[in-house]
Amino acid sequence: MKQLKQSTWIKIGILLLFAAIYFFIKPVQNTVKQLFLIFRMLDVSLIKGYILSFGIWAPIISFLLMIFQSVMAPLPAFMITFANASLFGWVKGALLSWSSAMAGAVLCFYIARFYGREVVEKLTSKFALENVDRFFDKYGKYAILIARLLPFISFDIVSYAAGLTSMSFWSFFWATGLGQLPATIIYSYVGDMLVGGTKKFVFGLLILFSLSVFFFLLKQIWGKKN
Repeated sequence: MKQLKQSTWIKIGILLLFAAIYFFIKPVQNTVKQLFLIFRMLDVSLIKGYILSFGIWAPIISFLLMIFQSVMAPLPAFMITFANASLFGWVKGALLSWSSAMAGAVLCFYIARFYGREVVEKLTSKFALENVDRFFDKYGKYAILIARLLPFISFDIVSYAAGLTSMSFWSFFWATGLGQLPATIIYSYVGDMLVGGTKKFVFGLLILFSLSVFFFLLKQIWGKKN
């Protein structure tokens, strides 16, 4: 019982620390608000400009941005992947995007495992989490692969949901790493070529590609279940 109370106090203390940093340190609060605004715009050029503004620290800022969007802003991570490819080349960009996405996914997994469902629902949404729960119940390990391949599904919520299950960390880690690798390479390669009017065209192609993969996987899974 004593250990339970101690762990509870640790959890509360960490939350209070981050809350104090956000509410009492204005530069932190302003930066968070700025990042939310940038992500809501869904504009790769804005993300590129923000990353570039930090000069030699740009790769580190990009790494931290990916983690930020994983934990605080469940939005398509491929926007950062596009930016990384355009700024650093598709090979280095892919490596940066893959490693930072892995770090974000692991953090989400452990936040869910450490704090439980109530906190995760506040970071995401109850409705979204329940939908992912049903997705996990129906498709199990395939959910991770499907979510990583589709740019319009928040894989971060899937990472949180995985942390609430009995899935082992290493099963989650390897499935995540392998599942996101093809999409990261494809988005990075395409992102390196994005210029002017080709952006909307390529984005449309990615949607078609993702839908094709989605329905193919559903067909494969459905066939195995029947």
